[in-house]
Amino acid sequence: MSLNQNLEKLSNACGVTGRETPVRDLMVEMLKPHADKIQVDRMENVIAIKNGKPNAPKIMLAAHMDEVGLMVKTITKDGFIQFSKMGGIDDRILPAQKVVVHTKSVTYPGVIGSKPPHIQKEEERKKIISYDDLFIDIGAESKDDAVAMGVAIGDPVAFDVKYAPLGKDTVMGKAFDNRAGCAVMVETMRLLKEVDCTVCAVGTVQEEVGLRGAATAAFGVDPDLAIALDVTIAGDVPGVREFDTSVKMGKGPALTISDSGLITHPKILRWLRETAQEEQIAIQLESGLLGSTDAARISITRQGIPSGTISIPTRYIHSPTGIMSLKDLELSAKLAAAAIQKATKYF
Repeated sequence: MSLNQNLEKLSNACGVTGRETPVRDLMVEMLKPHADKIQVDRMENVIAIKNGKPNAPKIMLAAHMDEVGLMVKTITKDGFIQFSKMGGIDDRILPAQKVVVHTKSVTYPGVIGSKPPHIQKEEERKKIISYDDLFIDIGAESKDDAVAMGVAIGDPVAFDVKYAPLGKDTVMGKAFDNRAGCAVMVETMRLLKEVDCTVCAVGTVQEEVGLRGAATAAFGVDPDLAIALDVTIAGDVPGVREFDTSVKMGKGPALTISDSGLITHPKILRWLRETAQEEQIAIQLESGLLGSTDAARISITRQGIPSGTISIPTRYIHSPTGIMSLKDLELSAKLAAAAIQKATKYF
């Protein structure tokens, strides 16, 4: 399938952090034609291996499969679901969002409810409603009714958003953080033909709660260098200063110079920048962001693994709906594939 088609399938799948199985199964299916071997480790990271020459470097690509979402915490006596947040979600965006509760065997649509503003006191209307004062309504009549429907503590809850095109080059959908990186990784493996380096393409788990899957996968793979494929904040919307971020959607992939968890290794940065220049791929540079990616954890695994990040500029990450440019997606895959082909010149 095309890059766009892969992104659509991945975006529409549910893979709330810690419950990535549907996305994992898709990744195995998508990576299989482009790998010599596929394995799933104990943490349920997917590892697709493309063999290279014996003495050439081993490169790890990492794209996390999980998405921010919710998890069933309790069920009230009246059948309303109270929830915990899985990953960083702003409480302000939660009220009135449509969601899907994924039980063991079936799914239920629902809506995040709160005390109606019509009966709130003036001081209440001025405050952000905390997530623990919200609830999910799936139409259950009581706790017993919800339990009979199959709802259980620990069930993942995803936002109810479907992938859709916007204009010529722009798409909208759920969980672009980081199904976009997953789609880029699949496309990168497709673009690679004969390779000198051994490439281990890893779909990681539990990134949104502490880069956990990347840590265990990197320890097992033991690569010589690594690239995380992820998204980054597109700052081309009202209210964002150039100082906050200069990255814009549609202007090419972004290379991280530094973020809160990583200072990109100079050799990695030189490798990626020179590859982009030689291949005439437009790139953007970013530094000083508060967030981080799998590269941060990979870089301090074992004795240290030189690591960097190729990011796709995306609007509204960590919200129910993201927006991105397919051009940026395609260029990210082209840059990653070209860099892998040139890696033996640098390492």
